[in-house]
Amino acid sequence: MHLRRPQKQFNDGRKVTSSYGNSLHSAEKVETGQFAFTASEAGDYMACFWAPEHSPEIALTVDFDWRTGVHAKDWSNVAKKGQVDVMELELKKLYDTVTSIHEEMFYLREREEEMQELNQATTSKMFWLSFLSLFLCLSVAGLQFWHLKTFFEKKKLI
Repeated sequence: MHLRRPQKQFNDGRKVTSSYGNSLHSAEKVETGQFAFTASEAGDYMACFWAPEHSPEIALTVDFDWRTGVHAKDWSNVAKKGQVDVMELELKKLYDTVTSIHEEMFYLREREEEMQELNQATTSKMFWLSFLSLFLCLSVAGLQFWHLKTFFEKKKLI
């Protein structure tokens, strides 16, 4: 996030909260800067930026660059801090990519198991519903047959 301002410091702020209301980042009296956070909960996150009324009015510009997963890491800073060569940096990127894919595969396997269980439960319910429907139809047909037979016997047509 980048905030561009006139020379004077203003009482501007920012806050990021999770869908459960947990505050992940909060700052006040911010003129420029960047921030990052790690999402520990699934769901939607809300970012709020505020600036009190200024006299005279000023223009506030906020630039966003949202990143997730492996793309969220600042690899140039990793290379500067660790003073690693280019090959080691690429290996770290690949390792993080493979780890991300591996976690995604486990997630997809869990989802597949849930879908299979749901499919089996639905199939079982449909079997019993079909069996009940067939039994009900045969019962009604038997009752109709019995009713017609007694009706015609009373009328002495049979």
